[in-house]
Order: sequence, then C-alpha cells, then structure tokens
Amino acid sequence: MTLAARLEAIWYGPQRAGWPLRLLAALYGAVIAARRRLYRLGVLRSHRLAAPVVVVGNRVAGGTGKTPLVLTLVEHFLKQGYRPGVVSRGYGRRGQGLVRVRADTEVSIAGDEPALIARSSGLPVVVCANRVRAARALIADGCDLIIADDGLQHLALGRDLEIEVVDAQRGYGNGLLLPAGPLREQPPEAFTGLRVINGGAGDAGGWPMRLRPGLLHPLDGGPPQPLSALGNTRVHAVAGIGNPERFFATLREHGLDVVEHRFVDHHAFTSADFEYGFEGAAAIVMTGKDAVKCRGIAPAGSYWLETKAELPELFFIEVEHRLKERGDGG
Repeated sequence: MTLAARLEAIWYGPQRAGWPLRLLAALYGAVIAARRRLYRLGVLRSHRLAAPVVVVGNRVAGGTGKTPLVLTLVEHFLKQGYRPGVVSRGYGRRGQGLVRVRADTEVSIAGDEPALIARSSGLPVVVCANRVRAARALIADGCDLIIADDGLQHLALGRDLEIEVVDAQRGYGNGLLLPAGPLREQPPEAFTGLRVINGGAGDAGGWPMRLRPGLLHPLDGGPPQPLSALGNTRVHAVAGIGNPERFFATLREHGLDVVEHRFVDHHAFTSADFEYGFEGAAAIVMTGKDAVKCRGIAPAGSYWLETKAELPELFFIEVEHRLKERGDGG
C-alpha cells in the first residue's frame, strides 16, 4: 500500500491516526493559528484590490469539486456583464513565477487545473505563488472581477466573498489536521461565506451542487459525442482526482461496465501508465483534469468527459447579493 493510500485509510477510513501523526498535526495547527493571529494583528497584511475577489476553496487536502464550480461561476459572471479572470497557484507546475496561461500553455508550466480552466473557458488565467501579484496582473489586463481557484488559506489576498466546497461523501474525514487528518485548517465556528456541498441534497449545511456529465471529447481532437454513444460497453476509467469514486459512479450510472484505474490527485501521467491493465477496453474515459496531461500519451480510443456544476438559481442570486453588499460598503 502506498503512503497516499495509507493516509486515505486513516483520514477517511476506520484506521486511527497514531501519536506521531497527531504530534505533527498539533505542531502544524500551532503554526496555522500563529499565522492567522499575525494577520489579525496586522503584522501580516491582507491586500484589498481594485476589483472584487471571490475565493473558491476547501479546507481539506485534495479535490472536492472546486474547478467545475469555478467554471460555472465564470459562465455566470460573463452573463452578468463582468470581465472575470482566474488566479491560481498552479499546483504541481514548474517554477513559482507569474505565468499567463493560454489554451496552448503546457501543463508542466501552468498546472493541470489552470490549464483546464484556460482551455475550457478561454478566459484570462494567471498562475503565481503570489496570488496578489497574479490578481493585480489580471486587473491590469482589464479584468473587473477575480476568481481564485483555491486559496481559502492564502490570507494575503483580500476577498469579498469566500465559497467553501465540501465533498458530501467525505466531508472533513476524521476531523483532524494534517497529517493525522485531511484538514488544512479547522473550520471556523462562524463561517461568513457560502458553503457548497458537492453531491449533497441541500440542507442547512450548505448549497447543493451536482456534477452533471456532458459530452465525450476524443483526445485526438475528433468530434464530441454523447456518453450514451459508448452503449453498455466495458470502458477503462482513469481518474487522478481527489475523489475518483464519484467519477466511476457517474459512468456506472450511465450503464457502462467500468474498470477502475485510480491515480493520486494531480498525478503526472506518462505513457507507461497505459502500458499494462488496459487490455480489452472498448474505450478509455478520463476526467478533463487528467486529459490535459494525457494528450499524446493515452492510446487511441481515449476520451475525456466534460462535467458541469449545477446549483440552485438562488445560490447565484446570493452570490450577487453578497458582492453588491460589499461594493456598497456593507
């Protein structure tokens, strides 16, 4: 069992975190608390910008569905007449400097999620370890609203609205801080932002979000087709995301016989990943986040499945209300 798999079993399974992990978690928690205190005292500065900032993030390590929500928010804001731009650290990329991500920017330079956002939306995307610098670059380029893909813990970037995404299946796991648990920070007792529950039915705990499958896109650039085109066939499903089971379940719900291929979140794919275990597959289906790293690597007959985040209309009305409230000085 890999280290990642052992930690997953502790964070979300029946295994209990041992005292070495708990000791490290206590030290990590002390550092996080001290850092937040420095921001409250003004020793470290949170920078407010000339454009409103919406931060979409989570409190656990790994993915929860942030990027699909970012893309849906981008679509909404465009319809409202905004000129949005997206900032990200660009996890897993080479270097820490500022990069303006285009549709043809290499994933190794942009990071997988920023590359997917740039290719899917066509909007300005900037990655930089310094998100304040990235946001200012977007504003200088003409953006009048900034969406931060991840960054609840990046307190240097001032924000007008925080949106936390929680996986309904996994929640906060065992509720412990890293590395004893999945939490980057403990949830505040009074969260003033909006909480979105990916896969949730909707209750007082947050706004429900569903990821709906769209078209299948061949990695070789052919025409897209509906998921039903694969019929009741056997497919090999590839997922290097935070919760692969959600992706596999979606394919099964549409009548496909799924052979699972799980990889760690942000896995750097190579051709060797497709050499063994893919025999007899009518097709290979993967997520969009994985597809940006697999073009030219995956075998013929490989597709990526587009997904769209769906939320109640009242959620977007609340987002607009919160932004207007802050714009009016509320």
